[in-house]
Amino acid sequence: MGDVLAGFHAAWEFESDSVLIRFERGIRTPKLLQALGERRIPLEAVAAVSLTPGKRGTVVLHAVPRPGADPLMDAAAGQLKEGSDPYRLVLPAERETLGEYYADELRAKISDHEDVRPEKYLVAPPEAPRQFKAYDGKATFDGDSVAFRWFWTGASSAKWKAGDKTFPISDLSGIEWRSPELFEGHLRLLPRDASGEQPGQADQDPAAVVFGLGYGPVHESLPFAASVLAAVRASGPAPPQGGALCTESAGAGRRDPADIADRIRHLGELHQAGLVTDAEFTSKKAELLAEL
Repeated sequence: MGDVLAGFHAAWEFESDSVLIRFERGIRTPKLLQALGERRIPLEAVAAVSLTPGKRGTVVLHAVPRPGADPLMDAAAGQLKEGSDPYRLVLPAERETLGEYYADELRAKISDHEDVRPEKYLVAPPEAPRQFKAYDGKATFDGDSVAFRWFWTGASSAKWKAGDKTFPISDLSGIEWRSPELFEGHLRLLPRDASGEQPGQADQDPAAVVFGLGYGPVHESLPFAASVLAAVRASGPAPPQGGALCTESAGAGRRDPADIADRIRHLGELHQAGLVTDAEFTSKKAELLAEL
């Protein structure tokens, strides 16, 4: 067992070739960190280490992962809030000297990787099987395939027409995760055979589930996405430089009026919950109506 540095919400145990991060399960700990439990980060997965001033009398020890080293961070694609970043250890300001000592120790052990993407993920992904409820369906992953089962209360007519879907990992090239903390969050599966265009809107795409108020929260949908992404990468050649193969699909033209009504209803729920401002509600509703 190596030295242990405890901070708010987590403790880092320093070993010869890795850092074992254990997250607390208290009510103040972000739900994503609670869901992760603990993670072992090989030193070869770390690109840089910093110690910077934090908020309200704290300092932050931050390890920056190499691109392509951690499926969770690849899937997140920079969308995590600071408090949910598993590579940040927040310390009381009086431990700054101790934090700087461990930051120097880590820097001394980090090799110069020259931003080269590793051939495989170096940090273990969240384990399958996994599942979560989205706004329009239930997503499950058993390690070999992803299945979407549509809800009659939320799924668009396009998805009902397509029927429930199962996607073998061997047929996928990557994933696209858009945080549920943003409007129009979703999880989209990207096909290995890109000969056909996917619908531009996730609510029209049978290869995607959309998030909503209380559906597809970060602590459920992001570990799910990371687990799928790791399986995809393990099944074939590594994806191109840049992470999780997150690409924007082309627009899909005019949409079904029933689907527009569903989106406006969903937008209204977000507005009533205070997650969308009056101006955002008016603007987005006008955009949706313009697509009729």
